[in-house]
Amino acid sequence: MQRQRSGASGASGALRRKTAIGVLVFLGANLDIAAQAEEVQTLAPVTVDARGRTEAVQAIPAAVAVLEGHELDAQRVRRMEDLEQQLPSTSIATPDARRLSIGVRGIGRNPSNDGLESSTGVYLDNVYLGRVGMAVFDLLDVERVELLRGPQGTLFGKNTTAGVLRIQTRAPTFDAERSVQLSFGQRELSEGRAIFSGPLSDNLAGRLVVYRSHEGGSISNLYNGDRLGGGEHYGARGQLLLRHAGDFSLRMIAEHHRERSSSGTAVNYGLGPGLAMARALAGGATGIVTDPQRREVNIDGEESVRSDQNALSAEARWKFGSGAEITSITAARDWRFRRVTDDNLNIPVLLEGGSALRQQQISQELRLAGPLGGRVDYVAGFYLLRQRLRNQSWTDFGSRADIVLQGNAVPVFANSSSINFGALDTQSYALFSQATLHATPELDLTAGLRVTQEDRKARTQRGDSTGGSPATAFLRDNALVLGAYDTGALRIRQTSPSGLLSASYRIAPTLMAYAGLAHGEKSGGVNLAGPGAAPGPLGAKSLILGPERVDSLDAGIKSRFLDDRLHLNVSTFFASVRGYQTAYFVPSGAGVGNYVQILTNAGDLRSRGVELELRALPMHGLNLRGSLSFNDARYRRYDNAPCPSEIAVPQPAARCDLSRRQVAGAPRWMVSLGGEYRYSLSASVKHTLSAVYAWRSGQDGTLDASVYARVPGYGVLNVSTNWEWIRGTHAWTLALWARNALDKRYFQAVTATANGAYLATIGAPRTVGVSLRVDF
Repeated sequence: MQRQRSGASGASGALRRKTAIGVLVFLGANLDIAAQAEEVQTLAPVTVDARGRTEAVQAIPAAVAVLEGHELDAQRVRRMEDLEQQLPSTSIATPDARRLSIGVRGIGRNPSNDGLESSTGVYLDNVYLGRVGMAVFDLLDVERVELLRGPQGTLFGKNTTAGVLRIQTRAPTFDAERSVQLSFGQRELSEGRAIFSGPLSDNLAGRLVVYRSHEGGSISNLYNGDRLGGGEHYGARGQLLLRHAGDFSLRMIAEHHRERSSSGTAVNYGLGPGLAMARALAGGATGIVTDPQRREVNIDGEESVRSDQNALSAEARWKFGSGAEITSITAARDWRFRRVTDDNLNIPVLLEGGSALRQQQISQELRLAGPLGGRVDYVAGFYLLRQRLRNQSWTDFGSRADIVLQGNAVPVFANSSSINFGALDTQSYALFSQATLHATPELDLTAGLRVTQEDRKARTQRGDSTGGSPATAFLRDNALVLGAYDTGALRIRQTSPSGLLSASYRIAPTLMAYAGLAHGEKSGGVNLAGPGAAPGPLGAKSLILGPERVDSLDAGIKSRFLDDRLHLNVSTFFASVRGYQTAYFVPSGAGVGNYVQILTNAGDLRSRGVELELRALPMHGLNLRGSLSFNDARYRRYDNAPCPSEIAVPQPAARCDLSRRQVAGAPRWMVSLGGEYRYSLSASVKHTLSAVYAWRSGQDGTLDASVYARVPGYGVLNVSTNWEWIRGTHAWTLALWARNALDKRYFQAVTATANGAYLATIGAPRTVGVSLRVDF
């Protein structure tokens, strides 16, 4: 399938070039105007508490990237997928919240499954999210986002193999803060938010954030003229902060988030070697959109998403006269998700396909951080996590299901229905600790250890199918694809160790070198996507897969130059992964070209590369930042891999060798360049210009490395300009912004289907808008 953008004219290309040139000229002109004789300052310090205490990011001997809240606001980073344009070595795929996956350094962008943990752990206000999809809501009132790359666990509640993404929201303040913001843009975009923060008494402060956003879809449905891919998000977050005598604080957070949308609507990306198209045409389908660049579908069914999330957390901190500190974090979360999807055709093949999920969790973390200033700094803690997950998936087949799914008119699937149920209960306990010995004023030695004990109980079953024909009854009686099936109780008990050894040496006051070895493990999982291949010869044990283990070597340099106006960090890494967890389709045995999804430990892989990050303040008011990542992530041994549709369709039982091939969803190159210039027009008026350009190279879209699922490289430009006017106690801000300013047509994720075709999630098109905010 041709991957070049169809219909792109020379005039269109010239318009983009002129737009880009115009932006640069505009920026340059304003830079010249602002060449003021003010003293050049130093870069503002960036602090994090990634190691259990507040410290400068330049003092941490590890690869840590930080995005501060004002940077997210300037670039209108509102969704989880927007973060991949800002963070090094990071890939985020969001077909929908339930299928969100986050890859770091080539590890973790595997197909999502309710029975698998994420390789990248996501924490919201220090609370681990058992499903990363819980983070899919509007990212508003965020203080900072931190990304720690590589295996983590000796300082965190949960053990992870690829990294940790921490989202910290702004806490209540004892100084009054009030703001209201409205935004409007293309495709019926409208957003509103209000923030109120301030003291409730001498020792108690509160904060309340409420928001609502609406956006029309960017995908046209030729069948009925609807716009798909948009929807509404709304929610609230309330907080209380209690402080007592300077040695105790208690922060309590309650939040609710809701989504009603058609997000995740996919377009036809590749129809394989022709079988999928031939069957669809034989079934009477018309108007099949074969060019994914058109942002069009022709479907006769429903596309909808419903998501509701509620959460409570309490973080208490006690400080002692010795300088030691105890932290307790107690949290509970409840997430309900439901998605209904179509078959991407305008004929009754799939009347309705749907899935539902309810995830509940409670967690408790207790952490002791020793006093600073001595020979040894240490952190030790205990962590408990209990999760209860229940899911459903259902399929209602239409009258033309057989000719499209099987290639013949034998009535097997037609007018039948099937439903699957899954259950997973998890208890996870862990002890973790990390200590740093200040061997000399220049040399620090760090060691960490974690032991995790997990017990998982699972079960999946399929209800007896309804409707159909005698052929359907045969499949029902033999429990191949339709018909009742129960795996019975499945159980995984596992003890997972994690460890860290590292050293850092301060070569000069502004130059530090570090190196470290880390081992991380991710627990085994259970396939909760339905019985899949279990009713066949593989049996129920085929639903269980083993743990994923990572050994990683990191080395790098953190430096500050030009009187602290330039920060330059370089890190190199090598990671060896054993038992990489992923999913793929295998023949179901119920008709040629029909497949079921199974989970597997996909052999071994290694990831190695170099990362460069910089921040600079070349002149007063001008902040520049950038990152460059080279990531060579390849399967070391994967000789029993699924074959792409161009091979699997004519040879259903074939297996392919993907050894030494780049890991799916892992681009080799990622570049991000951005800057912000702020200057005063008068004593009461300030002007800010900002821009970020992010580019990534091509990648395999699916595990089978099909040529029909290859995702080409792409770059996205975001620009904004705003004016801030202070009048008395009020501050007014007017912003004009454009996301994907050059209207690049790109794809976030590609998924394989059961008939050998491939679907894709489209990146957001150009969106131009205006925002008005008042602080009072």
